[in-house]
Amino acid sequence: MPLLIGKKIGMTSIFDKNRKNLACTLVESTPNVVTQVKTVAKDGYEAIQLGYGERKTKHATKANIGHCEKAGTTPKYMFVESEYYKPVFYKQVETEGVITWEAEEASEVKPGDSIGVSIFRPGDTVAVVGTTKGKGFQGVVRRYGFAGVGGRTHGQHNRARHPGSLGPGSTPARVYPKKRLPGHMGCDRVKIGNLKVLKVIPEKNLLVISGAIPGHNGSYVFIEKK
Repeated sequence: MPLLIGKKIGMTSIFDKNRKNLACTLVESTPNVVTQVKTVAKDGYEAIQLGYGERKTKHATKANIGHCEKAGTTPKYMFVESEYYKPVFYKQVETEGVITWEAEEASEVKPGDSIGVSIFRPGDTVAVVGTTKGKGFQGVVRRYGFAGVGGRTHGQHNRARHPGSLGPGSTPARVYPKKRLPGHMGCDRVKIGNLKVLKVIPEKNLLVISGAIPGHNGSYVFIEKK
């Protein structure tokens, strides 16, 4: 499936044709550069490696510099591998006030090619992979939505946000594994599926995607086209 690396800009809202307000997320994706094309004969499988973001040469490793030089491009900040595909680029055409999207299939992908937001069009279904915001160490009320142990009657003291009883008594005299307890929250790799592309703005390398996607503003995300 087509895959693209982007950067989350933030959230906003737009109105659809029925004047319904839709929450959406802006994702900026400058053209991804194909840094390597893997083949069955050489690598045992077919895949495309994409590079995204510019990295200064003085901050890049020699491996990064040499790898990108083979593709005829500058050092990249991050890389991702996708299954092999021929990108289909869409172009917006307006005829007598009616907007349509014309498809143009590219030829064989080769190192140095650029793939941008034009592979998407409004109405496409996508899945977005990102890293959630880090919340640090949190209790069960924040982490799992527990209600606490209730009021402070019957002599309870400072127990309002505690998890309550943790498990059996003398047998087995321990807490079972995977019990929901306080701990580190966030910084998890999460995939959100069944999102819709509401708008494509090629001149600004922007995608408007319905709903919320994981990560803080400025974080990197992977957009998979279904």
